[in-house]
Amino acid sequence: MLFVLKTLIAGIGEMEPDSIATTITVNVKFNGVNIPVSISPNSTIKDLKSLLLPSTNVLPRGQKLIFKGKVLEDPVTLTASNLTNGSKLMLVASQGLYQGDGPILKKAHVVPKSRKESSSNDVKKIPVKNRMERWKATGVVALSESNLEAIPEEVWVCGSSARVLDCKNNSIKSVPVEIARLTSLEKLFMDSNEIEDESIKWEGLTSLKHITVLTLNYNNLTSLPSALGSLTSLKELHVSNNKLGGFPDEIGNLTKLEVLQANNNRISIISDTIGNCHSLVEVDFSSNFLSELPETFSSLNNLKALYLSNNAMKSLPSKLFKTCFQLSTLDLHNTEITIDLLRQFEGWDNFDERRRSKHQKQIDFRVGVSRDFDEGADKN
Repeated sequence: MLFVLKTLIAGIGEMEPDSIATTITVNVKFNGVNIPVSISPNSTIKDLKSLLLPSTNVLPRGQKLIFKGKVLEDPVTLTASNLTNGSKLMLVASQGLYQGDGPILKKAHVVPKSRKESSSNDVKKIPVKNRMERWKATGVVALSESNLEAIPEEVWVCGSSARVLDCKNNSIKSVPVEIARLTSLEKLFMDSNEIEDESIKWEGLTSLKHITVLTLNYNNLTSLPSALGSLTSLKELHVSNNKLGGFPDEIGNLTKLEVLQANNNRISIISDTIGNCHSLVEVDFSSNFLSELPETFSSLNNLKALYLSNNAMKSLPSKLFKTCFQLSTLDLHNTEITIDLLRQFEGWDNFDERRRSKHQKQIDFRVGVSRDFDEGADKN
């Protein structure tokens, strides 16, 4: 008996480390980049795909993992798939099954073609005096595609005359506190610049009591501060194509907000306070990291259009169709939600009738268009 016990102990000592390791590291190659992933060998291939999502932006069902020429199956464990510490795999992504801003390739900033090809010599130089006179007369400060790295000082001289400031498609790096001098500003367009979180002086922005439209698409934002909730006159907020992880709880203070566009970010959770934004008519959260929406979303009874494509959505707020009685457009392409699941929701039949009625009224020149709901047919 003693001999058998010693033999067993000796056998354990000679076991390979991988066989008793609590975690192993496998290396996944994707788009020329090696991604190391630490995971339990008892986890499934599906678990591994979920861990790869933040590093690749590829939805798990759009991932195909290949090891030694064999496609690995979701329900099988890593051990059963013969994966050990240091194993090398290849990831192939299915077209269209991305979330966020598509597959992660390399860090790049989207710059409109007109900006890339233009030079300072191409821009029409208007005398500052004439330009300022026009700004004050029209109330519109038009500076888009002007090769700017900063908002010109003469803009602030416009003071209360300026109603619109358009600085789209430049290389502007900050929104300074001087923005507060434009006391009558209603619309601020800052799309396609190089603005980062700390370069927006929110104490200046929040002093603008008449601003109704704020657009910050295609910048380098990763978060929005609680000060956002002070822009209580805001009706439209556009923050698409950034790297936002979510919204502050104070977004619930924006009770006049009608349009919220935040597609192509990295939003994984939505605050419950969004239910206080009762004026919302259109919401676009497509191409993010969402798996669910808060139940308070059902309080948005003015909501007409909701875009959720390219997310990891598995369900919807239970009363969405019952209480959002104006909802007629719903885009669920490339999510986990199926038509069979939708039909179980209370109020589904009424929603489907509204959707069909809406499309019946539209002139559609496409041939052979089905009016059956396909989890995404409503996005036009």
